[in-house]
Amino acid sequence: MPVLAIVGRPNVGKSTLFNRLIGSRRSIVGDEPGITRDRLYGKARWNGREVEVVDTGGIIPDDKELIPAEIYRQARVALEQADVIAMVVDGRTELASPDIELARLLIRSGKPVMLAVNKIDSPKLEAGAEEFRRLGIKNVFPVSAEHGNGVGEFLDAALELMRSSSDSGEQPVAQPPSVVSREDEAQEEAPLPQTGAETKIAIIGRPNVGKSTLLNQLTGTSRAIVSPIAGTTRDAVDELVERDEQCYRFIDTAGIRRKGKTKLMAEKLSVVMARKHLEAADVALLVIDATEGVTGLDATIGGYAHESGRSVVIVVNKWDLVGAKRQDGKPAADQALFEKQLRSVLKYLSYAPVLFISATSGKNVDRVFSTVQRVAQERRKRVTTGEMNRFLKAVDFERASSPGYKMRIQYLTQVSVSPPTFVAFTNRAGKLHFSYQRFLENQIRRAFGFEGTPIWIKARGKEKK
Repeated sequence: MPVLAIVGRPNVGKSTLFNRLIGSRRSIVGDEPGITRDRLYGKARWNGREVEVVDTGGIIPDDKELIPAEIYRQARVALEQADVIAMVVDGRTELASPDIELARLLIRSGKPVMLAVNKIDSPKLEAGAEEFRRLGIKNVFPVSAEHGNGVGEFLDAALELMRSSSDSGEQPVAQPPSVVSREDEAQEEAPLPQTGAETKIAIIGRPNVGKSTLLNQLTGTSRAIVSPIAGTTRDAVDELVERDEQCYRFIDTAGIRRKGKTKLMAEKLSVVMARKHLEAADVALLVIDATEGVTGLDATIGGYAHESGRSVVIVVNKWDLVGAKRQDGKPAADQALFEKQLRSVLKYLSYAPVLFISATSGKNVDRVFSTVQRVAQERRKRVTTGEMNRFLKAVDFERASSPGYKMRIQYLTQVSVSPPTFVAFTNRAGKLHFSYQRFLENQIRRAFGFEGTPIWIKARGKEKK
């Protein structure tokens, strides 16, 4: 699939154009400069053809600060993958020196370059777009990413440039499979293996617990920007990994803060997007910082996953730092003791397996794949009605019933999966008592497993004639 990379300096409307091309609000948009940092991928469909579109962060060449330098590095990866490059400028501002430097850089790349003069919201402003021809880019298109003006002509020209490039006979140099990057494989959109569907895994947690480092370790790339600055990730960054004939799509979400700590508009939107991507996932990796222990915010974030019906794997990161504090060779912290404290705080996640890892060194990170696969299978497990009724007869409900509690389960069946959902037909209308329902859930887990996934039980009372 041909690749169109969108580049430009900060706050010129790259993400707005990206969202317009792919037809969804994938990238966070706002008036604050520098919102987008990692590169984002999406598909645009136009005139029967598909194009892979890449959104990049605002480029400021030669900026020595950490975040701008990392944004530039991410953008260079997108430029290397691109078949056509679209440079975006703000049509309502004067031509700036960073625009000139960036245009020279793109022209020297030797790839077809287009210039999208954005924020041309009316025909009266189109004449001003001609001023930007001084950048030396031949293909200039006045567009309004906000309203869609001129975007059709822009896409027509992009497809024509891609067609001309392919007709010229230039073929990429084939690389042996051992050196093809994970990012290149994702762009080629290889068919999914027939052994199972794609599993979506959202990496969630507080800011600066190592979510982006874990994503990079799992994918074997520098897919996400990593820095000691809390809140570096804003947009959700996803990457596809194929392992043991299974497909995993890992989604690195922004760190979720308390509402009182979230002040910037971009941070508020990133938290909203993190919740949205969590609810679209199958499994959530709840990352906890071992050096700080389990906090109340960790419990809140874990509650989001539990209440939305996601399967959960608890990942205790930075365990190597906890073990490095003692000099006598003995472990500095006992995993069993830490897990006991963790279970005490996260009582509602008693079904979630716990992994102790180091995302920086990669220790035990491979166990994430096998655990996620096991939990995903449990999430999709279905128990037949016959098995459920045999199970129901073997359960001693008198242990869970308090004196005077007259509601009884007559029939139990599983009605759906992901998460496993059961309907209990009872002798009278009303909800099951909390303790009674918890007892039933524990008995179901003891008999059938369902590791890592919440179980939903709904009661349906007998209708009165």
